[in-house]
Amino acid sequence: MFLSVIIPAHNEEYRLPATLKTVDAFLAKQTYTSEVLVVENGSQDLTAVVTEAFAADHPRVRLVRETARGKGLAVRRGMLEAAGQYRFICDADLSMPIQEVSKFLPPVLNDYGVAIGSREAPGARRFNEPAYRHIMGRVFSNLVKVFAMPGFEDTQCGFKCFRGEVAADVFSVQKLNGMSFDVEALYIARKRGYRIVEVPIDWYFQAESRVRLIEDSLKMFLDILSIRRNWYGGRYERKKD
Repeated sequence: MFLSVIIPAHNEEYRLPATLKTVDAFLAKQTYTSEVLVVENGSQDLTAVVTEAFAADHPRVRLVRETARGKGLAVRRGMLEAAGQYRFICDADLSMPIQEVSKFLPPVLNDYGVAIGSREAPGARRFNEPAYRHIMGRVFSNLVKVFAMPGFEDTQCGFKCFRGEVAADVFSVQKLNGMSFDVEALYIARKRGYRIVEVPIDWYFQAESRVRLIEDSLKMFLDILSIRRNWYGGRYERKKD
């Protein structure tokens, strides 16, 4: 398997059908093998039902059920169950057009451990984003830059690609179940010595954002402190066979 697309999905019954149709149609035109894992986690709607209905006629797509909530938990489950040489995290809102995934793959991009979709790197373009939402994003990004990942401008974008062996290594020890999971994964990857690159993308603002500025900023800061403590406390050591 060349590419795995992992879509964490919590209460996404309305957005998922169109997203899955778009992603599957794009992948069907590619020469490489691929799979799409929708990881449903603790939804109260018909997320699982609409995924299974789509998967019934589209064998590339499969549902992974995770009863507990948390985007980090869903992504970790998907990363560890995926089979791809490249494993791509894709938000259900598809705010980055799926065609952009080609920027993360050979022959366009080679020799990396983790590639971060970036809305801030030179060449990136944002569409329809209100000023307040951009400010919120910069608050998160600057917290991460100062306390965890200096040198990176946009660690919070929901589109990232891990090489298969890097994903298996990092997510086997990654612990946070909430929105800070990606900072934790990137922190571990950097400490492990994997090469991390930022990829400029086209990104379209989606009005259904669930981010809360004050509450989530505080949570992010506390999570970053936990990540640092976990590293220096030896909690991210590779698991022995």
